This record gives sequence, structure tokens and C-alpha cells, in this order.
Amino acid sequence: MNRVELVGRLTTKPELRYTSSNIPFSRFTVAVNRTFSSANGERQTDFINCVIWRKQAENVCNYLNKGSLVSVEGRIQTGSFDDKDGNKRYTTEVLAESVQFLESKAQSQSRNDDVTPYDYQNEPAPTNDVSVEEDPFADFGDSVSIDENFLD
Repeated sequence: MNRVELVGRLTTKPELRYTSSNIPFSRFTVAVNRTFSSANGERQTDFINCVIWRKQAENVCNYLNKGSLVSVEGRIQTGSFDDKDGNKRYTTEVLAESVQFLESKAQSQSRNDDVTPYDYQNEPAPTNDVSVEEDPFADFGDSVSIDENFLD
């Protein structure tokens, strides 16, 4: 079975593009924190390339911005191509079948209106009154950190 589920933040504002057959699509990257910390206590982040097609692509481009919190469901897709020097290059991306918006438009707008960039790394952990036994997402993580070098 080939299924992927991601929760993370967009690293850039998605752009809508069209195939030669006029089918809309968008490529975007989701920053996803790993569920564990390194030996020095730092969280590592994976940057997952995704592509989405048709009406969902239009919605993603119309309503999401850099930093938007999303859930992506889809499957892994691999491919290859020859670069301009004739070298074979391999690609791996998530072919998104569904993208859920995980924050309200007001939360997203509030974050984008801030004069200073939001510091995801130092975001306080949410309070949690549910025990680990009751909460299936207790060890999922509490924030997504995005290395500024990967943002536009």
C-alpha cells in the first residue's frame, strides 16, 4: 500500500500552473518536524515536495500562503529525467489527493500581517490536560520549525 499523511507548514506561497492541455496543477513544499529531537535537543525538519492537480490545486493556490498549516494525504510518486548535462536525476514527491487547511483564514491572515517573521522554533508548547494513554497524538510533536534558508 502506498499512502502518505503529512502535517506541516508550507515553505512558500503555492503558484498555480497549467499543462499544455490547460489542466491546473501546483507544486509546493511542506515542512514537517520529525517526532524526535537530536542529541543536543534540536528538532530536525523534513521538507517534502508535493504536487496537486485540478480544482484542489486552484483552492490551494487561492487560499494558502507561506507558513499555512496543512494536512496532506496522498501517495509517493517517483520519477527520473536527464538533466542538461545528460546525467540521470531521480525525483520523489507526494502526489496529493487531498489538502486540508488546518487553521482559520483569520489565523493565517494574522500571521501574514505580522511585521516580524513568526518564530516557529520558540513557539510555546500547548497545554495538554489529556493523558498520554488517552491521546493518540501525544508524541506527534507540538510545532513545525522551518529553516529560514529554505523560505523565499
